[in-house]
Parts: sequence; structure tokens; C-alpha cells
Amino acid sequence: MSISYVSSISKALKMGYRLIDYSAAYGNGKLLGKAIRKSGVPREDLFITTRVSNGAQRDHKVREQFITFIHNMGVDYVDLLQFHWPVTDLFLDTWREMEKLKDEGLVKHLGVANCHQHHLEEIFEICKHRPEVGQFEIHPLFTQKPLLQYYKEQGIIVEAYTPIARYDDRLVRLPLLKRLEKKYNKTFVQIILRWHVQNGVIPLVRSLTPKHQQENLDIFDFELDADDMKAIDGININSRLRYDPDNCDFSIL
Repeated sequence: MSISYVSSISKALKMGYRLIDYSAAYGNGKLLGKAIRKSGVPREDLFITTRVSNGAQRDHKVREQFITFIHNMGVDYVDLLQFHWPVTDLFLDTWREMEKLKDEGLVKHLGVANCHQHHLEEIFEICKHRPEVGQFEIHPLFTQKPLLQYYKEQGIIVEAYTPIARYDDRLVRLPLLKRLEKKYNKTFVQIILRWHVQNGVIPLVRSLTPKHQQENLDIFDFELDADDMKAIDGININSRLRYDPDNCDFSIL
């Protein structure tokens, strides 16, 4: 598994991928660092993201976890540091620790993940550095338009995780998407990724298959017209597939 993982990530970087989205919750980063070195892509050409795990927040080991991560990765800094979840009664202290890492030059940009508007407002009240990037669940079944608009108003770049709704049948089987596949000569995944991009959102994709990796990149040679954008917006049924940060047990995340 480790060999195929390193090979797949390395090939993706050679193919043209440059944003690496990672979290301490996913592992120690050694294999990812090995894949980067194998690819031959210069460090300065990459945009590396990592996130503070909930465990590090609870144990007050934000700095310790971060230093271990960059050591394992074999890098001197990361481009973006986020916390993975706004753990109740802890995320503001976590933010302060993240700010210290930025002040030391170990982090270029700070961001959040899974934050509602009220989480951001709490951060704004105490922060030295405002969040620059926010990541949360967005897909056609759960468009989160009000939250997306708030982030944009605050000048925060938005990243979407679960961007294709985990291939949920309620999305994949829609006749609308089959029609758009034929109209644009693109796969339904490419259609949805393009919808994200035209909504001003960065979709975070994951694939270890070269064919799908290339397809995910091939979304900049067409544009969805306004009616089709509106039709995809209309798929929304407010169906959250992951956890609600206001109603979950952070100890299991």
C-alpha cells in the first residue's frame, strides 16, 4: 500500500497537481514527503496544507504536532495551517498557537476548517491574524450558499471537501447530470468540479488512479452556462454527509 501511495502521489505531482491537502489526523506525513521528493517537483512550486488534529487540541500539543509533521515531511514550512475542527472550548487557544507558528515563519497562511459563521466571529474577536482560507463540506446536495456568501464577504477563500458528495446515488443518478455529460462531453465528476470552480470554490479532490487524476485536471477547457449552473444549484436538498460542528462528538474525530 505504501509503495502504491507514494507512486500515485508522485505521478499526480508530475501530472501538474500542486496543492497538497493533508492533516495530522491522516498520519505522520512520511510517505507524503517521500512522494514529493520522488516527484522531483521543487518545494517552492507546491502549496502544502496541514491541519491540527483534535487530539493535539485536547492535549495542548499544537506546536509539538506541527514540528513533528514538518520534520517527517522533510520541509521547513507549510503554506497553510488550519485546525481540523473547531473543538469546543479549545479552538480559540489553538488559533493563538497557530498564530505563533506563523509569526516564527513556519507557516505562511492560516485557515480554518468546518467552521460556521459564529466560529469565525469568535476568532475575529481575539485574532492577530485573520483566517485566509476556510474549508467545509460543499456539494450539489449541500450547497451551503449562505455560509459560502459569508466567507466571501469576509475575504476568505473557500475550499470544498466531499465536493462530489461521495458519489451519493441521489446525485449520481440524476438525469440532469447525464444530460450535461452529453452536452459538454465531460464526465459528471468534471461537471460538478467545474460547477465548484465557477462558484468561486476550490474543490479538493482525491484519487490514486492516473486516469481519474487527469480527468480532475481537465476542467478548464469548458464553461457551464448560466442556466446549467442554476440547475445544479437547484439540486440542493441540504443533505450534510459529514459531521455538523455544532452537533458532534469531537472526541471521535
